[in-house]
Amino acid sequence: MFTGLIETVGELVSIERRGASGTLMLKTSLPMEEIAVGASIAVNGACLTVVRKGGGTISFDISPETVDRTAFKNLKGGSPLNLERAMRLSDRLDGHLVSGHVDCVATVTERREVAGNIVFSFRFPAPFAKYIAAKGSVAIDGISLTVNSVGPDSFSVNVIPHTAARTTLMGRRVGDEVNVETDLLCRYLERLLARREEVKEGGLTLELLAKSGFM
Repeated sequence: MFTGLIETVGELVSIERRGASGTLMLKTSLPMEEIAVGASIAVNGACLTVVRKGGGTISFDISPETVDRTAFKNLKGGSPLNLERAMRLSDRLDGHLVSGHVDCVATVTERREVAGNIVFSFRFPAPFAKYIAAKGSVAIDGISLTVNSVGPDSFSVNVIPHTAARTTLMGRRVGDEVNVETDLLCRYLERLLARREEVKEGGLTLELLAKSGFM
């Protein structure tokens, strides 16, 4: 689990493709002594497992599902990548709950400066619009942001200078693709409400909670 607060921006060293999967190697300033093989790190919002480390680099295997769901297919050597290590249970939750499971890819349709801030507009697959609400939370390339407005297949966010300077958003332009994770709580709520008839008939039981993914 993550918070959407980016620790550092790494740099892609190489991407080795093996059919529909592959391996990412990236350079990072994260302390190597604090990173264990098998640890989870959010890379541009996708939760990946460290498989190798050393010499200031860390490597991750990426599955066909990850390739299909993310904008990783656009990466090339030197690409900047937002990095966040998994949160500790004792940490303050200054962003919002981010699972690292990317829902879809969105495309930047507008970038404009407003009073020193950057307002981005994105187009994304319409089926995911129900999970995004104005003033709600969304993760863009792993960054916790507040939604300004939302339409049938679009939404916008306001990015303050601090966030832009410390993440990959400063370099995003119209036409770029980004990873999007919608609000985790919305997805669970939808799943539970989909079984509301079962709740009416049999009440809230341990079996229903298990079927809904809560156990």
